[in-house]
Amino acid sequence: MLRYGRNLRILAMGYAMLAGAVDAIGFLRSGGLFVSFMSGNSTRLSIGVTQSLTIAVAAATLVALFVAGVIFNVLIGESAPAHHRKFAATLTVTLLLVVAAAIDSAGRHRVAVAFLCVAMGSANAIFRRDGEVGIGVTYMTGTLVKLGHRLADLLRGTGDREWLSYFLLWLSLVLGGIAGASAFIWSPNAALWCAAATAAILSALTFWLMGDESRAAR
Repeated sequence: MLRYGRNLRILAMGYAMLAGAVDAIGFLRSGGLFVSFMSGNSTRLSIGVTQSLTIAVAAATLVALFVAGVIFNVLIGESAPAHHRKFAATLTVTLLLVVAAAIDSAGRHRVAVAFLCVAMGSANAIFRRDGEVGIGVTYMTGTLVKLGHRLADLLRGTGDREWLSYFLLWLSLVLGGIAGASAFIWSPNAALWCAAATAAILSALTFWLMGDESRAAR
């Protein structure tokens, strides 16, 4: 997180907010499974093995789809020109969310949830750096651990305001979740279209920011 400039940190917060919204919508639509929080689905899988095979299979399927989304978007991003990789990755996320919203509107809710899971896996390829995930935008355990380390340094008198970036990233996910849940309660069908529209805006913002960085590099 701290290796990225201010613009990309803001963009990461936008995608964390989107992930929170989509995860809340997916959770409500699926009846208790996650589309971006795979630790939660892994726990549901473990419990399901002892209590409900149906839940176990559903959770395992979503985990597999999430990983497939990561693989798919890494391949998409790596096939694009270097200065357009982030934009290509964001565009993939947008298209997957549009497909999910269209399928959901057609009444195929389970298939829509599957596409949401692929989209959220794909979102984790946006901030790929040196072959690794630079910023995880759909899961916050690592972010909270880093926040704890930075706050501990602050209490020891050896830290600075770097903790704020981790806190804001976590807060973005939470606020997105509140927005997604509220939108779903208001209109389940419209909620996903709102998420897809937000993804399109973020994708356009990515294109603009990457263009600015390319011009500045010259």
